[in-house]
Amino acid sequence: MSRPAAPHRVVVVGGGAGGLELATRLGRKLGRKRRAEITLVDRAWTHMWKPLLHEVAAGTLDVHEDEIEYLAQAHISGFRFRLGRMSGLDRAAREITIAATVDEQGVELLPERRLGYDTLVIAVGSVSNDFGVQGVKEHCLFLDTTEQAERFQERLLATYLRAHGHGGTDQGARLHVAIVGGGATGVELAAQLYAISRALTAYGLYEVVPERDIRITLLEAAPRILPALPERLSDATVEELERLGVRVMTGEQVTSVDESGIHTKSGAHIRAGIRVWAAGIKAPPFLAELDGLQTNRLNQLVVTGTLQATRDENIFAIGDCAACPWSGREGNVPPRAQAAHQQATCVARSIAGRLRGEPPRTFVYNDYGSLVSLGKYSTVGSLMGNLLGKVNVEGAIARMFYLSLYKLHQVALFGIPRVAFLTVANIFRRAVHPRIKLH
Repeated sequence: MSRPAAPHRVVVVGGGAGGLELATRLGRKLGRKRRAEITLVDRAWTHMWKPLLHEVAAGTLDVHEDEIEYLAQAHISGFRFRLGRMSGLDRAAREITIAATVDEQGVELLPERRLGYDTLVIAVGSVSNDFGVQGVKEHCLFLDTTEQAERFQERLLATYLRAHGHGGTDQGARLHVAIVGGGATGVELAAQLYAISRALTAYGLYEVVPERDIRITLLEAAPRILPALPERLSDATVEELERLGVRVMTGEQVTSVDESGIHTKSGAHIRAGIRVWAAGIKAPPFLAELDGLQTNRLNQLVVTGTLQATRDENIFAIGDCAACPWSGREGNVPPRAQAAHQQATCVARSIAGRLRGEPPRTFVYNDYGSLVSLGKYSTVGSLMGNLLGKVNVEGAIARMFYLSLYKLHQVALFGIPRVAFLTVANIFRRAVHPRIKLH
C-alpha cells in the first residue's frame, strides 16, 4: 500500500505587509485543508504595518497595542511560524538557511538550521539606502523596523525631559530634528513631530513654544518634495508644513553627517541633535548573494511578469525586495504597500493553481494613487480610478481614504467582522489613553 504524497511545502520569508497577507491567505485556503504546508519565517516575533512606523516614532501610536503576534496569527490562520533570519539558499536542494537566533546578551537561543521548500516566496521588504554618504550609519536614526522607531521615540522623549529639567532649550540644537528625505516617510514624520510638541506641553512637560524652541528641518535633494504627487499637491504640502513650523529645504544634497548636524553640497550646515535618514530604500544586501539569483543595483530580486525569479521558477518575490516590471509602463512597480498587497493576492492564486497543474498568473499592477498624512486632520494625495481617472484630494476626504488603506490590510488578515470589533475597541481605547506614548 503506497504512502500518501507529502503535502506541498510553501515557505514565505518575511512577515511584512505582503508576506503576512500571503501566508494568511494560503494558510486559510491550503493549510487548514492540509493541501499544503505553509511556513512563515521572520526575524521578529511581531508584525507592524510599515507605513505606520512614523507614528510609532513620534509616539502617537503605541506599537504594543497595534502589533500582531506571528504565532497567534499562524494559529488562527492555518500556517506555521518559524523565528529567524534567512541567511542562505541552496536551490539544488530546495532549502533555505536560517541563521542562529541569539538574545540581547549574545546567548544562542536557536541554532542555525535548514528548512526545505517546494515553493519559496521572498518578501523581506527594504532597508534605508544611505547612498554611501559619510557619517549616515554612525549619526542618523532610521525607521526601517519597529525597534528603530521605538528607539527614535525614546530619544525624542528623553530630549524633551532634558529640556524640562533644565528649564529651557538653551543648549544648542537640543530640540532640533533634521529629516533627510522628502518622500512620504519624511513628510509624515515632520508633521507628526510638530503635533506631539503641543501634546507634551498639555501633559505638563516643559512649556514648549514651537517658534522659539522647536526646529524641524526637512531636506530633499530633488527640486520638490513628494515627487509621486502632482506639483500642486507638493506645493500645498510645503505650505502646510511651513505653517506648522517645519523648515523645508529642497535642492539640498547631503554630503556628510556628523554629531553636530548635516552638511550639504551647497555649503549649508544644519545643526540637529536628532538626525533621521529617510532618503531612499534598497533591498537587504544578503539577497545579492543568494545562490545565483539575479538582482539589480538596489539588491532587489529581478522577477518576471509572474513574480517568479528570472533564474528559478520555484522562487517568487514580492514587495519592496522585488524588481517587478510595470506592465504597460517604463520601469518597475513602485515600492508601496498597495503593490505588496496586490502581489500577495496574485502569488496566492498562482500557488493554489500550481497545485492543480495550472500556469502562474501574470501580475498586473493597478495604481490607486498616493496619499500622505500631515497629521490628525490633514491629508493630501491623488486617487486613480477607471471612472474618474486621476483625482487630487485633500483634507478630510483624503484622510478617510488614507485610514482605509490600513483597514484593508487588517481585513486581509482578520476578516471584516473582527476588524469591525477592533475598530470599535480602538475608539474606546483612544478615549481613555494618552494621545501620545509617554514612556
